[in-house]
Amino acid sequence: MRRAGRRHGRRASRLAVLVALAATALAGLSAPGRAASESAEPATALYLVTLAGPGTAGDPDADRLTPATMRARQDRLLRRVGAAEPVYRWTTALNGVAVALTAAQADALAEDPGVALVERNAVRRLTASAPRPAGPTAAGPAASRRTTGGAGAVIGLVDSGIAPEGPLFARVPQLGRGLAGRGWACESGEAAPVCNGKLVSARWYVDGFGAGRVRDASHLSARDDDGHGTQMAAVAAGNAGVDVRVHDLRLERYSGVAPRARLAVYKACWSAPDPVDDGCATADVVAAVDQATRDGVDVLGLAVDGPPRIDTVELALLGAAEADIAVVAAAGNDGSAAHRSPWVTTVGGALGERRRGTVVLPGAPDLEGAMIATRPTSPARLVRGASARTTEASQRQARTCTPGSLDAAAVGGRLVVCERGGVGRVDKSEAVALAGGVGMVLVNVRPGSIDADFHRVPTVHLDRAAGRVLLRWLAGHPGSRASLRPAGVTRGPARVAPWSGAGDAATGLVKPDLVAPAGGVLGAVPPSVAGLRWDFVTGTSAATAAVSGAAAVLRARHGWSAVATRSALATTASEVRRTPVTRAGSGLLRPSAAERPGLVHDQDPAAYRAWWEDRRRLLNTPSVVMGPSQRAVTRTVTNVGRRTFYFSSSARGFTRRHVWITPAALRLQPGETGTYTVHTAGRGSDDGHLVWRGAGGTETRVPIILR
Repeated sequence: MRRAGRRHGRRASRLAVLVALAATALAGLSAPGRAASESAEPATALYLVTLAGPGTAGDPDADRLTPATMRARQDRLLRRVGAAEPVYRWTTALNGVAVALTAAQADALAEDPGVALVERNAVRRLTASAPRPAGPTAAGPAASRRTTGGAGAVIGLVDSGIAPEGPLFARVPQLGRGLAGRGWACESGEAAPVCNGKLVSARWYVDGFGAGRVRDASHLSARDDDGHGTQMAAVAAGNAGVDVRVHDLRLERYSGVAPRARLAVYKACWSAPDPVDDGCATADVVAAVDQATRDGVDVLGLAVDGPPRIDTVELALLGAAEADIAVVAAAGNDGSAAHRSPWVTTVGGALGERRRGTVVLPGAPDLEGAMIATRPTSPARLVRGASARTTEASQRQARTCTPGSLDAAAVGGRLVVCERGGVGRVDKSEAVALAGGVGMVLVNVRPGSIDADFHRVPTVHLDRAAGRVLLRWLAGHPGSRASLRPAGVTRGPARVAPWSGAGDAATGLVKPDLVAPAGGVLGAVPPSVAGLRWDFVTGTSAATAAVSGAAAVLRARHGWSAVATRSALATTASEVRRTPVTRAGSGLLRPSAAERPGLVHDQDPAAYRAWWEDRRRLLNTPSVVMGPSQRAVTRTVTNVGRRTFYFSSSARGFTRRHVWITPAALRLQPGETGTYTVHTAGRGSDDGHLVWRGAGGTETRVPIILR
């Protein structure tokens, strides 16, 4: 399938590409400034039209349903309303088009019995840049110590592209079986990424967003200009054993969750001149999902926000699931879960690990804050930025350590206390370094997060209370010496991030399915983005990348179906204490435990479409939601272990309702299936978990919500 304006390849200059795409860009937008007149053509906008029935991925009779017959059906439908040639045609994940329509044409198509859904093209946000945690965070992905896993699997990422240069995405030995026969391609374009065996495909989709709306510095290719896509690729599948060096700091050896998995990248998210307009057009996202489904990736990760309903993007993901692709998507960062469909593993964000450091004062208690540096500073005089300003700088500029405001004669060889505000946190340490300072103490002057950033000099970031203590102490001890000391990584109990998307039991589904680390996760970025090769990301996108990598490890190692993989990831998660199921789902991702789940809830992926077409259809999900009138729900499990085991059940966490399981125990041979029923009595809403414990030490946790 070729897209409008790109039929002749991408060797043309940027100007030629912009001219070729101008009509598409205009079609995607209304024309509010056009003067109304009787002779004016009706305003058009880009619409996504999904025809009834599946794409080729979900059709059991591939000889009957072909791309050619689908396109013919699309053409007949569009001719009825006098529509133009589509911008995109989709035939694999779903049967549909993206096409410029008037409102009247869109209404006519929506009334057609052969059409399942019509909706206007919209721009969605990436699920990163969530509020930073109120505390320093750890600097690694969920499983940074893994050195193997994922060989033979391909992770597809729909995101902002990739900058694959460097050891993290280099071709390495033991990537697994070859991929001959699939339609992989690294498409041409401006500074386009090159396939190398680790990166097997890199495609780009801009017609929905509009090439004319892309920032001038961005590349019309799959190259990542934002940094987000490269970070997600690093977390999911970055090579093992790569040194993390920033400035003079060496942190650790890095590894993605599935370091031997390959990557297929589909760029559908773009940077605009105004960052407020950045995002991912739904037409481009659907086109990317359709191609990834045709390519046959094993796992598909999507860190793009969405509405709390099933839209065209979700229907495209249904087609991917029907093709036996493990689909993983972010729950979002606005408090309400996106991707509320049973065929998607929806991932929320958790916080837990924190990287700390202390300011050591003579004769006073140490002050604890956030610190990324791993080496302590020698004792040095402590000076406030406000007391070391240049003659040209204002008091406020020096107090906040604005670049150029510090006098080298007063700062050289000293630790500088800088107040937060005015300029970026890292800019302040740059100013200290340029003036010859050897370290910085960054203090909050109002409530806010404390962050472990990559600073140019060793830095401890203190909250407002600790900052006030330091400033009072310094006022009483002018000229005193202090030092900065790393305190390592503390691992407190996991908790769900307050901004992580929560589900709604009224939908009949448990969402999110599980949570994963999402605060201050380290990943590679293009050097042009932050002037560094590494940076932190916070948001459910980071959690989604970790789960995508874990899914690739399972599929590569066990050859499980996508449905069984989804079950194993969710039911082996660890409990997040004192957190409702609608916030944490099954719990916190445990990649190692997912490799030995004991039992999985499997089913034919065709059941998903049947559920969507008739919500009364029951699904064998690894979770349970019971309505007010329900008293029993049945599920089926399969022993995926290598030995015959007894599995005993227990109900945990319920405080208002009585819950029990029949039979209370199951004896299953390898590959054997058994059925159990969850019963409840009493009144009121409640939630908890059913736990199946196997004789081999496995534990399968099924979240239950009683409405």
